Amino acid sequence: MANTLKFDNALNIPGLTYRNFQGEEDYAAMRQIFQASMEADGLEAAMTQEDYTNSFSGLSHFEPAKNIFLAEVDGSAIGNGHCYWTKEMDGNYRYAFWINLHPEWRSKGIGSTLLDLLVNRLNEYASQHPDEIEKFFQLYTAKAQTWMIALLEERGFKPIRYSFEMVRPCSQPVDVLPLPEGVEVRPIQPDDVRKVWDADIEAFRDHFGFSEPTEERYQAWQNQSSFNPALWKVAWDGDEIAGQVLNFVDEGENKEYGRKRGYTEDISTRRPWRRQGIARALLSQSIKMFQEMGMDETALGVDAENPSGALKLYEDLGYREHRRWMVYRKYIHKRTN
Repeated sequence: MANTLKFDNALNIPGLTYRNFQGEEDYAAMRQIFQASMEADGLEAAMTQEDYTNSFSGLSHFEPAKNIFLAEVDGSAIGNGHCYWTKEMDGNYRYAFWINLHPEWRSKGIGSTLLDLLVNRLNEYASQHPDEIEKFFQLYTAKAQTWMIALLEERGFKPIRYSFEMVRPCSQPVDVLPLPEGVEVRPIQPDDVRKVWDADIEAFRDHFGFSEPTEERYQAWQNQSSFNPALWKVAWDGDEIAGQVLNFVDEGENKEYGRKRGYTEDISTRRPWRRQGIARALLSQSIKMFQEMGMDETALGVDAENPSGALKLYEDLGYREHRRWMVYRKYIHKRTN
């Protein structure tokens, strides 16, 4: 192939090659590797092809032809990785990446080579950014992905943050709590969608690792198959959004895993309305809605060190840890003051 990458094949695996992304047709093979890799680790990966492809839309400073690498054996893809960089709200530079590797090809050194390709590419970006700013490589991985953790720790990466995937059974009763006086939930109109996006972004600016999303990311969000404003619980104080829970149901995922789950996700409250019980009230309404829809459980994700005390709120409402995820990081340059 014209874009096959030259490398010293010290692994001595017949037919093994690495190449750059060639075009949209590569996403189908990448999705198959993603599913096989995740399911081998006991994780869920029931994404449609459209949703998987859409997940790459609007990534910050991301050029598919330069930032996606595929490993192939005799022309069949068996692993892949992608990377991008972004500037966080505090001015730090994050160089993020992800690797998927078919379980049959693990522990052979292929993941290590993919990591080299990604890090080399990210180093090219990092060399163009000022050294006085904090810069680091980062990957988000599940506790169950032991092969990935071993690969990262061999290279000096360390876990610096944890998050939980939490689940709550709908069989557990919920008390629907009131909103503050003057705050109400009302149906979302088409013109409200952008307001909801902007309010969510504003609310998360003081959270861990925040970086401004691209306009393309906004469009990609609306193109998700589970995008359904009719399920959202958005609290309004006049014409201002006070807080929100952007509920959704992933029908494909529910079918794949034989369950009925509703997601109570993108939970946020804007600063002027915090500490008034708005998130708690909206969550209770959301749980009740999913109970009435016949769902078996609700689920959400949370940063374990969320500054607004979200973890305790979710535990109070009956959510319990289901899976643990970790942020692994390796510094290129770290501030000393």
